[in-house]
Amino acid sequence: MNERLLAKTFVELADTLVADFDLIDFLRLLTDRCVGMLGASAAGVLLADRDGELRVMAASDEQVRLLELFQLQNDEGPCLECFRTGTPVAVPDLRTETDRWPHFTEQAGRHGFGAVQALPMRLRDEVVGALNLFRTAPGPFEPVSTSIAQALADVATISLLQQRSVHRSTVLNEQLQTALNSRVLIEQAKGKLAERHSIDMEQAFTALRGYARSHNRRLSDLAHAFVTDSEPLTGLGT
Repeated sequence: MNERLLAKTFVELADTLVADFDLIDFLRLLTDRCVGMLGASAAGVLLADRDGELRVMAASDEQVRLLELFQLQNDEGPCLECFRTGTPVAVPDLRTETDRWPHFTEQAGRHGFGAVQALPMRLRDEVVGALNLFRTAPGPFEPVSTSIAQALADVATISLLQQRSVHRSTVLNEQLQTALNSRVLIEQAKGKLAERHSIDMEQAFTALRGYARSHNRRLSDLAHAFVTDSEPLTGLGT
């Protein structure tokens, strides 16, 4: 494991008290680093909205985003169970859980996933979501990697709650709602860019994210500009 990258990740996840804090990019960093450092094939983050309903807020690739949406639509799966109980759920072999989650296990298999673990994003009694790690091959999860993943989830949770506490309750809800709206805009921008340049959705997201970072722009603002054609965006997607 790259210890320097791990330390850098903890620092980045703790640094949310900035004027241009971007929730979507922050959570995508969490999923990407879990894949890059912990041997997960894919990762996703679900967060609860103002009504306590889970929403897909970040995913390391399009396959896991669709699987997370499927979980929510069918109201079954390890990530939902983790959020509702506030405890980790580890499934080394999804083929053994067909009675427990018949729809989810079938869909996970179709997407090429054989194992999953869901880790709560919680601070004391407050559960705000779940970090979900997927693997293509069945097999036990390494205790060290699990501990690190939970630590990353804990730091991210503390950072989110700290960032929200600056503005407190009403703004907290408004911020999450804004993030949800931004997520819709970003999905629209991904689809438009993918169609325009004949690339897949993951390549489209990577292009949008890279352009936003290289031009020092918020991802949601860039997505809005691209969807509405409100300004020229030279070089985007090329």
